[in-house]
Amino acid sequence: MSKKLIGAVASLAAASLLVAACSSSSDTTETSAPAESAAASAPASEMASEAVAAGGKACVILPDAASSARWETADRPFLEEAFTAAGVEYDIQNANGDKAKFATIAEGMLASGCGVLAIVNLDSETGAAVIAKATAAGVPVIDYDRLTLGGGAQYYVSFDNVAVGTTIGEGLVKCLNDAGITEGPVAYLNGSPTDNNATLFKQGYSTAIEAAGFTPTADQSVPDWDNTKAGTIFEQMYTEANGDFVGVASANDGLGGAVIAVLDRNGQAGKIFTTGQDATDEGLQRVLLGTQCMTVYKAVKQEAQAAADLAVALLNGDQASADALATGATADSESGADVPSVLLVPQAIYPENVKDVIADGFTTVDKVCTTDEIKAKCAEFGVQ
Repeated sequence: MSKKLIGAVASLAAASLLVAACSSSSDTTETSAPAESAAASAPASEMASEAVAAGGKACVILPDAASSARWETADRPFLEEAFTAAGVEYDIQNANGDKAKFATIAEGMLASGCGVLAIVNLDSETGAAVIAKATAAGVPVIDYDRLTLGGGAQYYVSFDNVAVGTTIGEGLVKCLNDAGITEGPVAYLNGSPTDNNATLFKQGYSTAIEAAGFTPTADQSVPDWDNTKAGTIFEQMYTEANGDFVGVASANDGLGGAVIAVLDRNGQAGKIFTTGQDATDEGLQRVLLGTQCMTVYKAVKQEAQAAADLAVALLNGDQASADALATGATADSESGADVPSVLLVPQAIYPENVKDVIADGFTTVDKVCTTDEIKAKCAEFGVQ
């Protein structure tokens, strides 16, 4: 994380915290740091009152609750916290993996006074249709975490996703090298083929792994990031290769968990090195236990804060402040456009720095250190 990014986020967060929280609504269920914007220097109470006076609310559509726990356990509460601190009314809903529901939620939000819309698309086609409706209604759209290819969102807030993939790949190489393994066959278990992030992740980890001298001998994508499908797909990969892998590059912790379940049934958990991403509680537990060699921590709180800061600026009609926040740019491979972006930096997590994720407030000791075996590992690695 660059010092400029930390400074910008901290400055905006500090300004937001000066605002008394107002009522809000919450429905159920690559690398450049943003400069400090004019919005950060304006009185927070003035920003909030302007947003409320404009009559708009901040609306967010999350994708599901199954592909990764983060959407409900991290993104939702951090977004709620940021909007509440800014004094902005909000509506956060989850499409639960249903494309028709995603479109219906968007229509309802646009009809109910949504002044800015942030979406995590289920695929680019569905996302682009929603963006088109919002744009026609004069509502600016922020692509949150995933870029909607060909969608035309005004802004994009995420992590440098090639760097996320590189972190996965370099992490797997480190685990292998630390065990004295410098070559051998590696399996790739990729994310959904409809998710542009999955493409970028693979770009990063395949480059890092192959540059280090390892050979990809199995390569499959998992539709919709479905963990059950991931288990079936990897079991087939494992059987076809007769288990001849030194490592598995799994694109997130959910897929990594599916891989490790297969490896465990075959007596190979912890022997065939496996990666993950998202620093979920289950992923961190496996890292501590040694069945998953590493995960990638993405500071979702900072991602949510950056999206909220952009949303508040747009609700205020303050284009200059929004542009000042989005100092990066991401190429849309379908439209050829460069989308103004806020791109954050990922962190590799091994047993010795699981405590960093706890210290950052992403999860808690009670959620991670749940069994006697894991508690012993937590004590060993200073997780407290």
